[in-house]
Amino acid sequence: MHKFTSTELPAALAQVPHWRYQDERGGLIARQFVFQDFVQAMGFMTQVALVAERSNHHPEWFNVYNRVEVVLTTHDVQGLSQRDLDLAQAMERIAAAWPPQEPA
Repeated sequence: MHKFTSTELPAALAQVPHWRYQDERGGLIARQFVFQDFVQAMGFMTQVALVAERSNHHPEWFNVYNRVEVVLTTHDVQGLSQRDLDLAQAMERIAAAWPPQEPA
């Protein structure tokens, strides 16, 4: 597994434009998803959990009612890797199944 270098990072981040990059912990990406209600938020989390388990790469996340806040980083490389981008892109595809909501 490979941690993105500072020269690779801009191209990598361009693949996940709705996510914000933070230097903390060697590099991470974060995003908030907002759904119509708790059931949609939990449905999203359940679908993501199945993808995450298959890829053995698990998100750090927090849920309150219709909001799901996600942080992705690869602990094995102490920063951002392709595994994070792959899971972020999977989350975007899963979230697209529900009508978009404005962030709270």
